[in-house]
Amino acid sequence: MGRRLALSLVSLLSFFRRNVLIAVEVWSDIACPWCYLGKTRLEKAIAASGLDVDVTWRSFQLDPSIPRGAHQPHTEMLAKKLGVTTDQVMELNQRLIDLGAAEGIEYRFDKYMTSNTRDAHRLLHFAQERGLGSAMKDRLMRAQFTDGELMDDVDTLLALAIEVGLDPEEARTVLTSTAYDKDVQEDIDEAARIGARGVPFFVFERSFAVSGAQPLEVFEEALKRSAEKVSAGA
Repeated sequence: MGRRLALSLVSLLSFFRRNVLIAVEVWSDIACPWCYLGKTRLEKAIAASGLDVDVTWRSFQLDPSIPRGAHQPHTEMLAKKLGVTTDQVMELNQRLIDLGAAEGIEYRFDKYMTSNTRDAHRLLHFAQERGLGSAMKDRLMRAQFTDGELMDDVDTLLALAIEVGLDPEEARTVLTSTAYDKDVQEDIDEAARIGARGVPFFVFERSFAVSGAQPLEVFEEALKRSAEKVSAGA
């Protein structure tokens, strides 16, 4: 009797996990290395939880003032911004390289060139509309941080869009127009309204937030709290 009850409880928990849909919104910039780390940790927590999670990728630009077509090695840009030497920046980057390696991320700061990410964010909105948001987000960030691609180059972005399964002509139309620019700006404006002044910024069920690329356990706890909240309101 006790064993049957235990099995029933396990089955009930399994059913609960499959039928609770949790909404998570993530504000991040494709040019933000900590965002890549936070994204990876969140996705690992989701996979381990067994929960049904709907992730929406929200736009944020760390430096929207970069002109399209203007590029600079990331190390030089950060050294100037922080008022330190490039050697000091390389030491800072090494910490991220080590943290990333532990999560399966290959950071190549020697290849990383800064660029305006607005068009990449527009493309991401289009991909989300087609159900390919997470695939597009992952490919954009890998292109930025591992492959050293330029995030304001139309041909590069088009190739990445095709790679994840988007229609070539539709993607080209998006990239050569201002499509989804309003959506990008609305995300940026909303980030300011909710107090997200830095990224990554994760919002769970519009109830509570996690700021920064926190350890895996933090995301696991946030998902657990979200499941409890959704279940209680069902």
